[in-house]
Amino acid sequence: MTDELWEYAERMSKPESAVLSKLNRDTHLHIMHPRMLSGHIQGAFLSMLSRMIKPERILEIGTYTGYSCICLADGLQPGGEIITIEHDPELREMAESYLSEAGILSSVRLLTGEATEIIAGLQGPFDLCFLDADKRDYPALYPLLMGLTRPGGYIIADNVLWSGKVLEPAASGDRDTRGLQEFNLMVRNDQNADNVCLPFDDGVMIIRKIL
Repeated sequence: MTDELWEYAERMSKPESAVLSKLNRDTHLHIMHPRMLSGHIQGAFLSMLSRMIKPERILEIGTYTGYSCICLADGLQPGGEIITIEHDPELREMAESYLSEAGILSSVRLLTGEATEIIAGLQGPFDLCFLDADKRDYPALYPLLMGLTRPGGYIIADNVLWSGKVLEPAASGDRDTRGLQEFNLMVRNDQNADNVCLPFDDGVMIIRKIL
């Protein structure tokens, strides 16, 4: 995918809302590691999936500055709830500000801390889970998310191709790479899941819980 084709795909997709465009720019100007932002194309993709699934409850692991949460809210049913977890407390104020500006803050519960600890105290079921946390934690988080997802519900995991690093020998990669390699195999071998690994952006895994 060349830069020119990516820009063309953006032009041919529904434009970012004013709030998302402002958040995109603000994140790149003021926050470290702005590549962690979902961005226009992936945000539109998450919005479309959410509208298709029509979830009543969404669980997001990795709030960052709130971009993906705003997109996921597009399909949230009236009276529905999003629980989003972010480990960095310094991002909370900015995220809440934009969730409020987008008009969804009343439907969102933003929790700060370690995802594995917080998830252990949550009650399911969730219709849709979005996983975009530390990659080394994906293998530990996957069974927890499967336990909270309703039968027929979906888990979407980001960055599963990790800029191609997942092709490295398993023993030679860093902890994040090894975590993603393990996670991808766990999903592929899970008899209780249908899945497709999309070579889109940095790799997106879509998982449907069977039972």
